[in-house]
Amino acid sequence: MSTERIYDFEGLLQDELKDAKFREAYEDLEGEFLLAREVMMLRKAKNLSQKELADMAGTSQPAIARLESGKYSNVSLSFLRKVGKALDAVPEIHFKKA
Repeated sequence: MSTERIYDFEGLLQDELKDAKFREAYEDLEGEFLLAREVMMLRKAKNLSQKELADMAGTSQPAIARLESGKYSNVSLSFLRKVGKALDAVPEIHFKKA
């Protein structure tokens, strides 16, 4: 018998943010986490699996998993456009003053 775990991301995040070291690391990587969260929310709103999104975007499921985890480097604007198109969204890139 399989047991499925359901996590409340917001609740878990709020608990983890109570730890000063975690909060500092999270804030340093906030942009990556926000992008990951937006992709995940858009995908779930369209009731797509990572594999289905990957197929629609012309990429692999592991690439979508990396994007959603926030653990990616050198993600290209071209890749974000493909994922965005599959999600009926467009990436918005900008700089903000540090």
